[in-house]
Amino acid sequence: MQTAQHTDGNASPRVAPLARVAAPALLLSVLLSPLQADSATRKSLTGAPTYAQTASAVPRRTADAPRQPAGRVAPATLLRIVRAEDERRWEAADLGALLSDKSAAVRARAALAAGRIGDEGAVAPLSAMLRKDADEWTRSVAAFALGEIEAASGADALLEALRLSRSVEVRARALEALGKIAAALPAAQEERRTSIGASILAALEAEHRARPRPSRAVILEGLTAALRSRHPNAPRTLALFLASTDARLRADAANALARLRAKESLERLRTLVASDTDPIVRANAARALAAAEDSAAYDALLTRATTDTDQRVRVSAVRALAALKDARAVEALLKRAEELSAAYKTAKASGVAHPSEANELLDILTTLGRLAANTNDTRATALLRSLREAGLGAGEVETAFARIAPTQYLREPPFVALNNRLARGGAYPTAWQSVAALAQGLGELAQVTSAIGGNSAVSLQADAQILLRAMLADETTPPLALPAVLQAIAAFKPIDLGDVMRARLSASDVIVRATAADILSTLDPDPRNARALIEALPRALEEEMNDAALSILGALAKQKTPEALEAIRSALGVPDYVVRRRAVALLRGDAPDTETGRVETVATRNRTADYQRALARVGRKVSATVITDKGSFQMELLPSEAPLTVDNFIALARRGFFNNVAFHRVVPNFVIQGGDPRGDGNGGPGYQIRCEIN
Repeated sequence: MQTAQHTDGNASPRVAPLARVAAPALLLSVLLSPLQADSATRKSLTGAPTYAQTASAVPRRTADAPRQPAGRVAPATLLRIVRAEDERRWEAADLGALLSDKSAAVRARAALAAGRIGDEGAVAPLSAMLRKDADEWTRSVAAFALGEIEAASGADALLEALRLSRSVEVRARALEALGKIAAALPAAQEERRTSIGASILAALEAEHRARPRPSRAVILEGLTAALRSRHPNAPRTLALFLASTDARLRADAANALARLRAKESLERLRTLVASDTDPIVRANAARALAAAEDSAAYDALLTRATTDTDQRVRVSAVRALAALKDARAVEALLKRAEELSAAYKTAKASGVAHPSEANELLDILTTLGRLAANTNDTRATALLRSLREAGLGAGEVETAFARIAPTQYLREPPFVALNNRLARGGAYPTAWQSVAALAQGLGELAQVTSAIGGNSAVSLQADAQILLRAMLADETTPPLALPAVLQAIAAFKPIDLGDVMRARLSASDVIVRATAADILSTLDPDPRNARALIEALPRALEEEMNDAALSILGALAKQKTPEALEAIRSALGVPDYVVRRRAVALLRGDAPDTETGRVETVATRNRTADYQRALARVGRKVSATVITDKGSFQMELLPSEAPLTVDNFIALARRGFFNNVAFHRVVPNFVIQGGDPRGDGNGGPGYQIRCEIN
C-alpha cells in the first residue's frame, strides 16, 4: 500500500505505503530504460537496466557543456510559454516571436516549448536558431527541440551542427535529435534514414578515435541515436565501445547491441558478462548475448544466473538462458528457485506481505516454463504447487505449470475448485489477480498439439475453453480479470471469436471493451464487426478513460469501409486530445483531406491560477516521501523543469489519491509502477496531463 504527500521548501512530502509493486505507468513510474515513452499513447515497454538519470526538461549540464544563460524568464513571459505548451499551440506571432527575444533565457525556454508542442511550423525558426544564435546553450536546446518535432526538414541543420559545431553540448543534442528523426522516417524514406544513420556512426567513430579525451556526452547520445537509426553498420560501431574504460559507455553499447539483436563482438560480450566489475555492464551483456542466441555463452550465463551478487545481473542472465533454449539449465535453475521459494515462504510466515524474493522467482519460473516445456517434470510441478499454496497466485506460476505439464494442468486443485464453484455458484474466494492468472494458464493450453498431448490434446483444449467460457458468463467473475479471460479465449482462435468479442463491446468496464476491440482488430474485416464497433464508439468517446475509444478507433481502421472511416472522423471533435490525434493518424492514409488543424489545440483543464501556482515553485526545493510496506524512499521533484507535472503530483498526494494504492507492477531491471486505483495498470484520476518531455 502506498501513501503520497508532498512538501514545498525543505520539508518532505509524505507518500503512503505501497503493496507488491506492479502496474500502471500513469501516475508514478520509475523507469530504468534509456528510451522514454511518449505519454500520448498507450504502449507496452520492454527495457534494460541502465544508469539512473535525473529528469530534466532541458538538457542537463555536463562537464563539457555550456552554462545556461544568465537571467530568469519573467513570470508573465513564463506563464505565456507554459500556457502555449499546455494548449499545444504554436503561433509564429506569439511563441515564435520569443525565439528572437533579446534574452537568451527566454529564447531557450521558447525553443523547448516549440519542441514540446511538436508543430512542424517551428522547424524553420529553430533551424535558424541552431545555426546562428549567439548563445551556445540556446543552440543546444534548439537541437533538442528539433528532435522532439521529428520532422525530416530539421535534419539538414542538425547535420550541419554535427559537422561544424565545436560545442560538445550542441553536437550531443544534434546526435540525439538525428536519431529521433531517423526513427520517425517512413519506410519510403529509407535512403534518407540510412544517410542520417551513416552520419551518426561517423560522429561516434570520430569520438572513439579522439585522443586524449573523447566527449562522453557525445558518445552517450550517439549510442542511442545509432540504435534508433538502425543503420546496417551500427553493430560494428557500437561494439567499439564495449572496450571503453567508462562503465556507462560499455553498458549503453551492450544495451544497444541487445536492442538491435546484433551478433557482433560475442567473445567480448562473454568476457563482460563473466568478469566485468560493473553489474549493469554484466546485465546488459547478458541481454546482448541472449538477443544473439549465443550458445557459447551458456556456462557464463548459468553462473551469473545462479551466483551473481547483484539481482539485476541474475535476472538478466535467467532471461538469457530462456533465449538459448538449453535444457541443461533446468537443474541449476530449479535449485535456485527452491532456495528462493524457501526464503519466500519464511518471509510470508513471519508476516511479510510481499517478500522481495518473488520478483526474481517469477523470472526463473518463466524460464523454467520454456526450458522444461512438456516434460512433466515432477520436481518443477511440486515447486509450483507449493508456491500456489504459499499464496503466490501469479500468471507466471500458471503459465509455467501449463507449459511444463499441460496434460496434468486441468486436474490441479485450483481447477477442481473452479469447476465446483462454477457449478454451485458463489463468489470467487481469491483476488482478481489470481483469477486472471488462472485464465492466463488456461490460455497457454492453446499451444498444446497432438504431438505434445497425444489423443487428449483436443479434449484438453475443449475443457480449457469450456472453463474460460464459464468464467466469462459468470456474473461474479471479477471485472478486472475479464481482459485476461478474453485474451485466453482468443488464443484458441474459436470460430465464434467475433461473436464473443462483439458481445463484450457493451460491457460496463472500459478495459473489457478495449480488450474486445483490440482482439477484433486482429480478425479479418467483417461487416458485423464494423457495425458493432461503430455502435460502441459514441459511448467510448464520452468516457473519461480513453482506452476503449483508442482501441475501437484502431479496430475501425482495419475495417476499411466508408462507414468505419466516417465513424473515425467523428472523433475529430471530441475534447480528448489523444483521441483526436489518434483519429488523425488513422485517417491520413485513407482520408488525406482531413483537417488536422482542428485537433491540434488542447482545451486544457488548467486556468491562470493553476499555472501561477505551479510556476510559483520554480527555483524551490520540492520533495516527496513514499512510505511503503518495504520501507520509505524520498524523491526530489523538479518544478523548474516540469512545473505542471509536479503540481499534478502534489495535488493528487494532498487529496490522498495514492493512499493504500499498490505499486501494481514490478519488472526487475526495468520499472516499478504505481498510483493506479484500479490496480491493473489501466486506471487514473479521470484526466490526462501532457508530457513535459525532457
